[in-house]
Amino acid sequence: MSTVFLNNEYIPANEAKISPMDRGFLFGEGIYEVIPCYQGQFVGLQPHLKRLFDGLKALEISSPLTTEEWGDLCKKLVSLNEGDNQGIYIQVTRGSAPNRHHAFPKDTVPTIFAFTFEIPAVPMPDKQSVTAYKVSSEQDLRWKRCQIKSTALLGNVLHFQHGVREGNKETILFNQHNELTEASSSNVFIVKDKVIVTPPLDNQILPGVTRHILLNVLREHSDFIIEERVITHQEVLDADEVWLTSSTKEVAPVIKIGEHWVASGQVGDIWLKAQTLFSQYKYLY
Repeated sequence: MSTVFLNNEYIPANEAKISPMDRGFLFGEGIYEVIPCYQGQFVGLQPHLKRLFDGLKALEISSPLTTEEWGDLCKKLVSLNEGDNQGIYIQVTRGSAPNRHHAFPKDTVPTIFAFTFEIPAVPMPDKQSVTAYKVSSEQDLRWKRCQIKSTALLGNVLHFQHGVREGNKETILFNQHNELTEASSSNVFIVKDKVIVTPPLDNQILPGVTRHILLNVLREHSDFIIEERVITHQEVLDADEVWLTSSTKEVAPVIKIGEHWVASGQVGDIWLKAQTLFSQYKYLY
């Protein structure tokens, strides 16, 4: 039985109980993070915790722990649970109040919940064996504060399920102006004429930690031209390569969008270089 953390206690998962009056349950009023850890080494621990703090601030929830205490919690959870490679899920809600009311209640104690789950080891980058994604596309119908990593993920879930119904593993999203935002659970990059491009951060896009690390790695350890700018729907269709990035996918190549093959429909050479560099330097950020 795995061990979880709930409100200052490390307990067996089957003993964890949260009040149905918790505002995370009633309103989806909380923030979450997923942090990968391979062989005891965290990927992007500090950027993940910074984003956690930013999200809590946006929801006007005071962080129950300091940065150091969050780090200690993650390390202890990994040590208490089996597995060389684990993802750490952290969730903080505003907590429980005696009455259901839209306004923020006063003096609630935040609920902290965290657990680990097994994640696969990341193999050496290989164009022949990598999982190449076929994805769907839709107009982005989520809310206008996607920069907050909220537990209220219904919009993302519905977009993701659209892809599942079409037999795909993701859904790439475009706003009402037909501009690329992100995917339902990933950031998106394109490559054209050896230039690597991704949309700039704003309220339409989650500031992905893998996105952040990859941009730093490419800028510091490669000669590629990197651009953060608006990307049109047509540019995505015309791209030489399309990638998804997330903490669990790292850098994943996309070979088909709907009925449209990306270029030749093969995994690209620039993806191979980017993922190789990411694998080499990801623990430094």
